[in-house]
Parts: sequence; structure tokens; C-alpha cells
Amino acid sequence: MVGRGSGAMAGRRVAVIGAGMAGIAAARALQAGGAEVTVIEARDRIGGRVWTDRGWPGLPVDMGASWIHGVTGNPLTALARTAGAALHPTDYESAAAFGAGREQPYPAEPWGMLARAQERAWEAGADMSLRAAVEALPRWQKMTGAERDAFRAAVHRMVEHEYGADWGALSARSYDDSAAFDGGDALFPGGYDQLARHAAQGLRVRLGAVVRAVQAARSGVRLTFADGAVAEADAVVCTLPLGVLQAGDVTFDPPLAPARQAAIGALGMGILNKCWLRFDAPPPVPAADWILNLGPPHDLWPEWVNPSAAAPAPLLLAFNAGTRADAVEVMDDAATRASAAEALRAMFGSRFPAPVAAKISRWHGDPLARGAYSFHAIGAGRDTRAALAGADWDGRIAFAGEAASPDHPSTVHGAWLSGLAAAETLARAG
Repeated sequence: MVGRGSGAMAGRRVAVIGAGMAGIAAARALQAGGAEVTVIEARDRIGGRVWTDRGWPGLPVDMGASWIHGVTGNPLTALARTAGAALHPTDYESAAAFGAGREQPYPAEPWGMLARAQERAWEAGADMSLRAAVEALPRWQKMTGAERDAFRAAVHRMVEHEYGADWGALSARSYDDSAAFDGGDALFPGGYDQLARHAAQGLRVRLGAVVRAVQAARSGVRLTFADGAVAEADAVVCTLPLGVLQAGDVTFDPPLAPARQAAIGALGMGILNKCWLRFDAPPPVPAADWILNLGPPHDLWPEWVNPSAAAPAPLLLAFNAGTRADAVEVMDDAATRASAAEALRAMFGSRFPAPVAAKISRWHGDPLARGAYSFHAIGAGRDTRAALAGADWDGRIAFAGEAASPDHPSTVHGAWLSGLAAAETLARAG
């Protein structure tokens, strides 16, 4: 981390594009090292894909990131402590399965077969999709149609929901390649945005400023905004989401290094959306943290979380990922709420109470995100993320964000750590 008083950044003007957790981490470190930092954010709030909706009085709900994944040794655990943000542990072993109006036996997990498929992919001459690797296994060829359907449903719940993409798009070799912290996972009953607000204290943040172009100038970097305004800095940290970089919504002049451009194109931008349902009274569900929907119908709403033990009002949370999330995104709020309620009646019976309100995320349709988080597409891996991270333009611009975290991709702590790494990169270059 850039140390206070180190002198490496003293007096240098740095613009940080994006007030998500990567940008906030980078800005804090650079400012501590003596830089004059301005954080530039297109939204009217900080946090980026850490977004807590507070429209229900006294009942915050996280529409983006929800969990600290691995609380032991995780830098966000210490940040939560200093922010006074309470944690509520959840446990994947606390789970139940329902369908056809009653509880069902918990389904078999797919990990053994997936591990063998991954081995086969490494034995092959080139990477392939996780789907192709599984379907090439002799065991898959011997499975009945019903067994394949059950396996496919398990992959959807446990893999596609984790990585935000269909198994036909995920790298068989590296879809799960990441490091992890120990200690289990935890939610924020008071909202994940507590961390962003606390960490951003003391930073200069410019909201509602949409960057359209980043240009290397003679002695620094020039930013051009959507309204035609221009700003200059000695250096820039870019934390734009991968989906925004892929869309070309921001131009870079001169073009970024070929390896960095290739990395942007090689990674995938995944989608995981949420539907929060609020009830007048506690719904008749088990006290388990996770509730699986074994249907039918189950395609759009296969997995639910019961956070009511940590919330001041009865709630259920449903997810969809990949192409199923895209299918739900085109529905309006009323249709989405009705579809989720229909799934609950199919799971628990026709008398299941109707929700009184809903809150729904649509990350693919968000032009400032264009997806939820990145994934390893076919041929991509840690090296791809390492090529996205780091400096360009002779050290005048550094890249950070969850997509630029080789060891902790697709996580908030990965974004945070990448921001610290970008700050250190600029300090070394300076």
C-alpha cells in the first residue's frame, strides 16, 4: 500500500474513474501517499455495483453485492468493523429443497463429475466450455434423460449462479480458478453500502460525471466528459466495469496495449439478478438460509435465500443468472413479481401468501455496469486478468476492479485489493 509520507505521490494530481470499492480503495491509498485525488463517478451515488436500495423505510436491501465471502483475513471484515457494520453469517449447509407443494430430498451435487470434466479439459489440446467437457464424459453418455435434467439443474444453481454465466460460456479449465478466504460468508443486515460510505470519508468525489474519453496528454492525462467538459490529471486509475470497457463506451487515445485489449475481449461479463419479495407476515418457509426450487416450474427461480432472521421485516430473495436472467430482465416489475410468486406457490402450495412489494435488479440493462461481474470465458484465466490489471501509457494510467483481480475475481474484496494494487503501481511508476 502507498504509505503516508512516502513522497512517491506527493503533489501529483490523480483522477480515479469510478467510485466503486476498487476506486475508493485506490483513492484512499493514493491520498494517504500525498496525491491530490479526485474520484469521478457517473452515478449519483458511490458504491458502483455495491448498491443498497433504501426505498423501504428501515429495511435496506442489497441489489448488487450481498456477501463478504470468507470473513477470516478478508480486508472487508476489518473495514466492516471500523464502519460499525453488523454481519449476519450464512451457511450453505443450512439448506432445504421444495417442489410440487412439499419438501423434497436434497438433490445430489455435481462436483465429482465437474472435476472429472475439468481434468479432461486440461488433458485436451485446447480449452472448451464446461458444457462440452461434461458432455464428452462417458458417464454423461450413460445417464438417462431424467438424470441429465437433474444434473443440469444442479449446475445451474451451483455453478451458473455462482459465476453469472451459462455453462456453455464458462471455461472448463478455469471457471472456478480463484483464491478464497476462510471463515464462511456473511450478509450485511444494515446494507453493504455502509462500507463504501465509511471508506469514502475524506475523499473528493464528483458525482454525475460521465467520462467519454481518456487521452494521454503531453504531461499527463486528459478526460473528456459527456457534457463536453474537460479535466486534466497527472495520472488516472480506471475502475470501469468490464462490460463498459467491452462496449467501448469510453475511448482511449492512444489505444491501450494489445495485451490489455485482448484481455478485455477474452473475459466474459456475467449476469446475476435479484428479486427481493416483502411480505406482511413471515412466510411459511423453513429456517434454512438456502431454499432450492426443484419445480416445476423452476427454470427462472431455482434458488432462494431466507434473510428474515437478520431483517426487521419478512423477506425472501430469489436469483436468476445467465440467459435466464436475461429472460427476466425484459419483464416489467409486475410480471417479474408475479412470476416469482408463482414459483413460490409451486414450491410450497397454492396457499402461499402473495408478496406485498418487490425490488428487482437489472444489471445487464444498466449502461454504467452492463452486467453483474466478470467470469472466465473459454480460453481465459488468471493470466488474462493479470493482463487487464496494471499500468499503461508509461505508467500514466492503471486499471483496477473485480475483473482485474487475478486471485479474487468477481468479488468485492477482489475489487478492493485491486484498487490498492493500482495505487501501488502508480506510486512505483511515479
